[in-house]
This record gives sequence, C-alpha cells and structure tokens, in this order.
Amino acid sequence: MATLRHAYIAGVGHYVPSRVVKNAELEPMMNTSDAWIQERTGIQERRWFEEGKDTTANMGANAARKALEMAGLQPNDVQLIVFATLSPDYFFPGSGVLMQRELGMANNCPALDVRNQCSGFIYALSVADQFIRTGMYETVLVVGSEIHSSGLDKTPEGRGVSVIFGDGAGAVVLRPSTQDGQGILSTHLHAQGEYAEELIVREPSSNRDNRVDYIMNNRQDLYPYMNGQNVFKHAVVRFPQVIKEALDQNGYLPADIDMLIPHQANLRITQYVQQKMGLSDDKVFSNIQRYGNTTAASVPIALSEAVQEGKIKRGDLVCLAAFGSGFTWASALIKW
Repeated sequence: MATLRHAYIAGVGHYVPSRVVKNAELEPMMNTSDAWIQERTGIQERRWFEEGKDTTANMGANAARKALEMAGLQPNDVQLIVFATLSPDYFFPGSGVLMQRELGMANNCPALDVRNQCSGFIYALSVADQFIRTGMYETVLVVGSEIHSSGLDKTPEGRGVSVIFGDGAGAVVLRPSTQDGQGILSTHLHAQGEYAEELIVREPSSNRDNRVDYIMNNRQDLYPYMNGQNVFKHAVVRFPQVIKEALDQNGYLPADIDMLIPHQANLRITQYVQQKMGLSDDKVFSNIQRYGNTTAASVPIALSEAVQEGKIKRGDLVCLAAFGSGFTWASALIKW
C-alpha cells in the first residue's frame, strides 16, 4: 500500500492595497466613531482597493509572486491553482484563470475556484494538500484574495457590517515534504447550512425570472447582512472545537501550539478563543487592527506577516483556524 506524502508550505506572500482607511475616515459617512469601532471589533484601520490599479486577480498575483520567490520557483512551475474568494472579478469565469493570465503562466495548469468565504483559504489549503498527498501534483499555488470595499453599504444603516471589512490577498506554495513529520499534519472542514442566511449577500441571485430588474428594485440586497450576535455565539464555540479536533488527531495539547493564526473576524472573538485555549499573547497572531476582516485573505496575510516577522520558525507547531458564512469552519495543523 502506497504511503501518502505530507505537503509543506514552501513559500508565503501577501499584498494589500496602498490606500489606508482609518476609522476617522468612516466617522462622517457612517455616523460612527473610532471608539465605537475599536470597542466592538478591535479594528483601527483597513485597506481599500483603488479602481484601475487593484483587482481580485492581480492582488492574488502580487501575493503569489512573493510566495513563489520564497519557494525559489517560477509561475510555470505551478501545476495547480486553488483560488479562494467571495469577491471574484467577474460573475464568471472565476478569478483563478484571471490570475493565471496575470502571472503569464503558459503551462495550461488547472485553476480551481473555492467559495467558502471566511473559511475559504483553509478549505482551499485542504484541497491542495490532498492533491500533493496523493501524488497528483508536486507544486500547488493556494491564494485567498478579496475586494470588499466596493460592495459595502457605507451609510449609517450599514455600519455594523461595513466597518469590519477590508481588501487584500495572501498566498502559499505547497510542495511535497522530504522530511518525515514536516508539513501539513491534517486539515478539518465543517459546515452547518441551517445558518446560511445569518451572514449573507443575497444578490445577485439566479433564482429570479429577471434578476437584473429585481436588483434594480432591491439594491439593498446587494449589501452584506450579518446577524452579529448569532455569528459571535457560534464562532466562539466552533473555533475552539475545530482547533482541539486538529490537536487531538495528532496527539497534541493546546500548550504545544507555538503559533495560532485565526481568521481575523473580530478581535473579541480571537481574544475569547485565546483565553479558552489558554494561550499566551506571543502564541496568537492578530493583524485585524491594521487590515480589518479580509475574509479568505485573512489567514494567508496573517501567516505571511508572522513568517516575515520571524514569529514562526522551523519545527514550530502552527494552527490555522477559521469560522464564517455558511456557517463553515475549518482548521489546519502544520509542523513548520
């Protein structure tokens, strides 16, 4: 019987737009305050894309170039793209093929798009991991990229959601590990569709005889809706569960974690999970203060920054975890 290989992360990279939007800029348009935003989310500023400069695909490409450079690879070395986003450039085709074009890849490698919102990157990582483990591919590029700012209700009615989200992209390159015990040890994916409408953008929907006319008369349905209390209530349960699931499967305890990188949904959620898991400040990475919630991009951006800042070193036990719309939640345990 063939032995499955481990995949390891050979390179990481991230890109965020140059436009910095501080809470003070949102105060007049949303009738809010810096204190109100920080108290509820921990966010001080976020990045918003610039039209004509940033796209979901080219932000992903910018992050991917950095990850490939770290891995010592060229774009044409990639054998599979897995692209996670809820904000594609087009209704179709997906942004994976657009990023392939942006990178100048001439090898016709497949591009797979994943739509799992806040859990999207870990879902995408899990898919890529399976392709490496079974030997089908040697080099897989996994990207999370989002542009939220163009689809937010920037009025007082939308502030409860709109203050949270930002734009950006992160990427990793997966390769088969040559060392036993190095790499992605396991991934864990879950969903609970009965709560699908608790965090949702309803339109554009295909379930209309004339969806264009419907949108013109129901423009509010183009904006995100979130039942914040219910999302928070479920997140603080599912995060510790899925982290513990990964630890249990691999024979570890919370104290063994060297770095937890949670999806950057809300600083209060992260702090609750940190307390629940009994982790010190130096073992949990947070950058939501600077970037807000970048959905599928948040985990790879945070991972890239943690590596860049020297907070993750060879041999560390790293746990990635996410919870979001769907509801979906996921984790990955990695021996760096």
